[in-house]
Amino acid sequence: MLQRYDCKNIVFSSSATVYGLAKTMPVKEDAPLGTTNPYGNTKLFIEEILKDVYKSDSSWNAVVLRYFNPVGAHPSGLIGEDPSGIPNNLMPYIAQVAVGRLPELSVFGNDYETHDGTGVRDYIHVVDLAKGHVAALHKMEKSPTGWVAVNLGTGKGYSVLDMVNAFHKASGKPVPYKIVPRREGDVAVLYADPSFAQEFLGWKAELGIDEMCRDTWKWQSSNPQGYRTK
Repeated sequence: MLQRYDCKNIVFSSSATVYGLAKTMPVKEDAPLGTTNPYGNTKLFIEEILKDVYKSDSSWNAVVLRYFNPVGAHPSGLIGEDPSGIPNNLMPYIAQVAVGRLPELSVFGNDYETHDGTGVRDYIHVVDLAKGHVAALHKMEKSPTGWVAVNLGTGKGYSVLDMVNAFHKASGKPVPYKIVPRREGDVAVLYADPSFAQEFLGWKAELGIDEMCRDTWKWQSSNPQGYRTK
């Protein structure tokens, strides 16, 4: 379809999972790639397809944005994440516990080599993430990019319990949790080196953990049942 309409510019939503068991932190874009789960496999596969497309036709532009961990909600409280069942992602899971929709949070492992034993990730506000997309589009408008990978993260790592404590501070609500076994494929620590994003796109994350928790709580407390009316 892109070829039919002669559209040769694409911004692809990839993921930091393509770095797999990264050995050096923070992770740069030229770090070795290797995945630990099917989700990461799909992202890496599409990255390689786009790279092959560019190699076969250099008039293509593909900016591959490697998201770290998107969290938060629109500051208005009108748009937020509303997964059904038990959330797979940490922030909506915490939020649904804080609002009373779920009884407790399951923390997957507390025996990692981190400051409190729980997994450490680079969480990025969805508003910053959206601005990263806009920056990529503007870059394409100005000059050819070819195929290029760009980390979108803050460069700071927070553990699961760091996030629990920050959310408690933002919401004033308790977040009861229990420790359960690790999930297969989870890594101990993963956070970005976002310096190339600033150099190449002129983009830098502006919102921190406090804003992430504040905006998530505004969404969840305003919409205890999410988008459901009953």
